Amino acid sequence: MPSLTTKTLVQAAQDLAARDEVLARILAAHGAPPMWRRTAGFTTLVHIILEQQVSLKSAKAMLLRLQSAIDPFTPERFVSLGESHLRGLGVTRQKSAYLLHLSGSIINGDLSFNKLSRMPDDEARTSLTRIKGIGLWSAGVYLLMAMRRADIWPAGDLALAVAAKELWKLKTRPTPDELEQIAERWRPYRAVAARMLWQHYLFGNR
Repeated sequence: MPSLTTKTLVQAAQDLAARDEVLARILAAHGAPPMWRRTAGFTTLVHIILEQQVSLKSAKAMLLRLQSAIDPFTPERFVSLGESHLRGLGVTRQKSAYLLHLSGSIINGDLSFNKLSRMPDDEARTSLTRIKGIGLWSAGVYLLMAMRRADIWPAGDLALAVAAKELWKLKTRPTPDELEQIAERWRPYRAVAARMLWQHYLFGNR
């Protein structure tokens, strides 16, 4: 399936709303979801790794710090600088190791962004999760945001769980497995449904 465009995103949101009353309420309240996007490539994967287990604000600040200190901002430069340099810039030991493994995987061809763009969703997800430090959530966010795939569902996302609990009046936040089950009804536009739930999470009470 081709990447989402602004036009196909609106059409998919309307299609979902026609068959799901909860998503219909989100669409009626807020319109079609924003086309949140990131640029495909190395920098975005670095950013996603930095976002793990910290606030989005602190991850963005760390990314800007790295970008100002590492020139050119390439896998080759990361490898040449090494772990001690990354640690000196404030990156944790674990994330330094992840960033260097990502860089090495790109340099040696284990991860090719050109090939990734041509892979089906499951194959692309598997290719990404082979990289140390990129789990299912990180791979899902990359495929959804950077590659704008239409049927990606990042089940481990906290904001999706919070939104689902509120929208479906659940007693507890759904687990990733439970979120997967909820999202089955939205194929082949689960990524659009995710954007709509994020939309509710961010703007629902405004």
